[in-house]
Amino acid sequence: MWDLDESVGAIVDKFMVGLKRRNPGEPEFHQAVYEVAASVMPYILQHKQYRDAYILERMTEPDRIVSFRVCWEDDKGNIRANRGYRVQFNNAIGPYKGGLRFHPSVNLSILKFLGFEQTFKNSLTTLPMGGGKGGSDFNPKGKSEREVMRFCQSFMTTLYSHIGAKRDVPAGDIGVGAREIGYLFGQYKRLVNEFTGVLTGKGLAYGGSLIRPEATGFGCVYFANEMLKHKGEDIAGKVCAVSGSGNVAQFTVQKLIELGAKPVTMSDSGGSIYDADGITQEKLEFVKDLKNNRRGRIKEYADKFGCEYLEGQRPWGVKCDAAFPCATQNEINGENAQSLMSNGCTLVSEGANMPTNMDGVGVFVKSQILYAPSKAANAGGVATSGLEMTQNATGLPWSREEVDQKLLGIMQNIHGQCVKYGESGAGVDYVKGANVAGFVKVADAMLAHGAV
Repeated sequence: MWDLDESVGAIVDKFMVGLKRRNPGEPEFHQAVYEVAASVMPYILQHKQYRDAYILERMTEPDRIVSFRVCWEDDKGNIRANRGYRVQFNNAIGPYKGGLRFHPSVNLSILKFLGFEQTFKNSLTTLPMGGGKGGSDFNPKGKSEREVMRFCQSFMTTLYSHIGAKRDVPAGDIGVGAREIGYLFGQYKRLVNEFTGVLTGKGLAYGGSLIRPEATGFGCVYFANEMLKHKGEDIAGKVCAVSGSGNVAQFTVQKLIELGAKPVTMSDSGGSIYDADGITQEKLEFVKDLKNNRRGRIKEYADKFGCEYLEGQRPWGVKCDAAFPCATQNEINGENAQSLMSNGCTLVSEGANMPTNMDGVGVFVKSQILYAPSKAANAGGVATSGLEMTQNATGLPWSREEVDQKLLGIMQNIHGQCVKYGESGAGVDYVKGANVAGFVKVADAMLAHGAV
C-alpha cells in the first residue's frame, strides 16, 4: 500500500520504479504510464476504493500479449520472417479495440504504450470498446502488391484465432491502410467462413463506414475548435502548423481549410514545407496524389508551388497560432515546444499518438496554453471505428452527414468530460481532465467485475 503521508510526486516515483522493474527496456511504455499516473494519482489518493483494489497497478498490466512468427514468400521465392504481435490491454468496458501497425520500428514497448493509451482514449468516446494494439516489424514500403498480400494473409492466419467481433476488433494504423485491411479481412473471412465486422477501416463495398478515413484528422480539429469555443474564440482565421503528410495530416488540413483556418506547413521524414500563403484545397489535392498514389516526397510540393522547404526540419519553428502534430510519437521535445511558444502558438492539438515527449508536455502545461493530449484529440478515428462496428452489427449504413455529426458530437462530449475533471480557476488542464475521465470509467468497470 502507498504511504499517504508522502507527497504525490514521491508516490508516483515509487509506482514507476515498480513498473520499470516489471517492464525493463520499454521507454515508450514508461513514458505513457508516467503521464497518466502523474495526473490520476491525486484522484486515486482521494478515493479509497481505487487504492484498495490496486486499480492502477492492474490497469498497467496487459490482459495478455500474443507474439508470433510471420513467414511469407517474397517475389523472388525467398522465405522471409517477421514478428507479429497483438497486445490485448484491457476489455473492462468492451471488446479490445485498436489498430495494427506495420513498420520497422514496431516493438513491444511501442505497442504496449499504444494499447495503454487506447484504453483511455476508447473510454473517453463513451462507446463500449476496450484497449488493444498490434502489428509487425514488416515494412510495406517497397514491397509489391502480391508481397503485401502474402504477408497480410500469413499474419492473419495466426491472428484470427485471437480476435472476433465480440472479442477483439483490430483496425489500421501506420503502414496498414485500406489495401492491408482488405487483405487481412479477406483472409479472416476465408479462415472462419463467415462475414462479420471483425476489422474496422474496411472498404465501403464490404462493410466500411463513410468518414472513417477522415475521422482522426477531422476529430483533431473539432476538439481544437471546442477548446477555443470554451474561451469564446474560433478556429477561423488561425494560422496553423501541421506536421506529417499522411492520412491524419491530410484530413486535419482539409478540415482546417473547411473551417476557415490557414494551414501553412506539412512534413515527411525528409523535411517540412512552409507555405506562407496557406495550403488551399487545390494544393492539398496535390499532396494527396503525391503521397497516396505516387509515394513521393513533400519536397515536390515546395518545387511545384514555390514555397520554402525546410530540409531535415520539423515545422515547429514557424510563426503560428495553433499546432497540430500529426506525424509520429515524440516529434515535439522541450526545445520544439519552447520554439512554438516563442512564435506565438497558443494551442496544440495532437493528431498523432503521443507526439510530445515529457519535456514538451511540461512546457505546454506550465505555459497554460490550450493543450489537447492525443488520447482526447485523436480519438475521432477509433470513435468512428466504433460507429462502423454499430453499422456492421445492425446491417444499416449511415450517410456521410450522419456519421460526421455523430463524430462531432463525440468530440464535443470528450471535451465536456475533460472540462469536468480538468477545470480549475486557472483554466482547463486537458491532460488531467482526459486522464481522469478515461480512468474513472475503466476503473469503475474493473471494480464491478471483481478480482479478475
